[in-house]
Amino acid sequence: MDFVLVHGTTQSPASWDRVAKLLTTAGHRAIAVDLLTPVDLPVEGYAQHVREQYGGGRPVVVAHSGSGVLLPAIAEALDARAMVWVAAYIPDFAGGRSLRDEARDVLEPDWIGVDPAADPAKASEFLFHDCDPETERQALDSLRSFNPAVLATHPAGPAPEIPSTVIVPTRDRTLRPEWLRRAARERLGVTAIEIDSGHCPHLSRPAELAAILTRRT
Repeated sequence: MDFVLVHGTTQSPASWDRVAKLLTTAGHRAIAVDLLTPVDLPVEGYAQHVREQYGGGRPVVVAHSGSGVLLPAIAEALDARAMVWVAAYIPDFAGGRSLRDEARDVLEPDWIGVDPAADPAKASEFLFHDCDPETERQALDSLRSFNPAVLATHPAGPAPEIPSTVIVPTRDRTLRPEWLRRAARERLGVTAIEIDSGHCPHLSRPAELAAILTRRT
């Protein structure tokens, strides 16, 4: 099975290295794509940008954090067999609100306005607080800002028909776990899977996350 791994707004594709290695060892193909481009694109442009980096068919697309805004478009562009939302924002398909409209409901108050790529101490506090020291050092090396306006302002389209799995880190300090559990039920019609981690289980709990991916998709 192919897995297309989509980084979030504060990290590079390297953040997926541990999970990709585990998936490959288990006999799968894992491609960590790069969303960064010289200019900001519309949502459909980022979906095309990902398609240009992937040469297979019908993958499972896994998105982290803010890239949940892009996940439905990417999954449709790749004719994905499934979508996985890892601590990822689930758009308001029925109401059409953007992430900016919902920010105070979705995000932990202390996280709003923080730029972890510019402040390693804040990154450790909010993103990597459950990582061991070696993992934390590697995680800090993966920091990179990717925050085009479209991620905050894009209004949600129709709900995708592609099957979804939602993974909720119970110790997330950025995206509210209780909000994500509710959004999984109300917006995607699924019960979330919980993992005992902070916002980045692909870094702090890669084996557990890889096991969920291979078991549920």
